[in-house]
Amino acid sequence: MELDDDTRDELAASLYEAHETSEPIAPLTDGRSLTKADAYDIQSKFVDRRLADGATVTGHKVGLTSDGIQEQLGVDEPDFGRLLDTMFVDGSVPFEELIQPRVEPEIGFVMGEALDPPVTYLDVLRATRAVVPVLEVIDSRVRDWDIGIQDTIADNASSAMYLAGEQTNAVDGLDLSLEGVKVHRNGAYQDGGVGAAVLGHPARAVAWLANTLADLGAELEPGQLVLSGSFIPAIDLHPGDTLTVEFTSLGTVTARVSE
Repeated sequence: MELDDDTRDELAASLYEAHETSEPIAPLTDGRSLTKADAYDIQSKFVDRRLADGATVTGHKVGLTSDGIQEQLGVDEPDFGRLLDTMFVDGSVPFEELIQPRVEPEIGFVMGEALDPPVTYLDVLRATRAVVPVLEVIDSRVRDWDIGIQDTIADNASSAMYLAGEQTNAVDGLDLSLEGVKVHRNGAYQDGGVGAAVLGHPARAVAWLANTLADLGAELEPGQLVLSGSFIPAIDLHPGDTLTVEFTSLGTVTARVSE
């Protein structure tokens, strides 16, 4: 049974307060049974509070795109959240505004055309204006990352901030399933992966999002950015870190974390 509207409002308010104060909260699922419909409604209410503060929606992020994390949370599909203009940071990550941050390297798709469902990954590639290298900073407003699928959905898919490289790339001639990435922290290699880790091809994550939004009466709009999911498991972020993400052909992103 779905939660009543007052309870969803209260949970969205608690997430907003955690975001504003950088003080985490207990899992929303503690003592409650949330459906995914509940969780997405709470996400919308949470995001609406941030829009009321002056933010605007600039795109979406797709999460839970790897087999490992889906198995960990007991799900068989991704989730999504909204990107806001206030989530973009240019080179410097303000650690003091975060709670328990981690980073993930991803491909960002800049949409050039609308997509009519049913959408395939080939449709996504045809409709993509450009792809860009991205480093997403994820964070959980839920204490100690003690989350289930409903918690992370409600928490705007555990999104926080993102950085994008200056290089934009046409998709023609690129096999994004074979695109590689290496992540270095403070000059030391941390991890690496390939695009096939994202549902077999990163464009499949965007196709899933387009079809899911259509079921909800929404759509991806031209000019919006979609973060398609991480190539590797998330890496913890610490004050003073410098992270460098090197893609095989898409370019480089560097993030410097405040002390």
